[in-house]
Amino acid sequence: MEGAVDLGGISAGARGTGTVWTEREGRDLNANLVRFPQGEGVGEHVNGEVDVLFVGVSGSGVVGVDGREHALEAGVLVLVPRGARRSTRSTSESFSYLTVHRRRGPVRLRAGRDGPNA
Repeated sequence: MEGAVDLGGISAGARGTGTVWTEREGRDLNANLVRFPQGEGVGEHVNGEVDVLFVGVSGSGVVGVDGREHALEAGVLVLVPRGARRSTRSTSESFSYLTVHRRRGPVRLRAGRDGPNA
């Protein structure tokens, strides 16, 4: 990735839900822009591989970490440690967030599905 990426612009123009953009050029880090409509998100699961940083991009939602909900909106960060139970849910019409973690396999999210990657 050379230069800057307009995540707000990508999110606003994205079709569908789940992962709408993935940074593919870094060698050590993985970044994914994830988008959901109100009431949707990623069901509770445990990721035992990596710590994950969630960064709010637009709208609002919550990140559940071991049973505790953390509000997430543009400019807010939530760190989810490896091994924690986690989930996300949109509380606004359109909610998008960035996940950043040490590189591993590709992320594939779809609305309404629980999954190990988010």
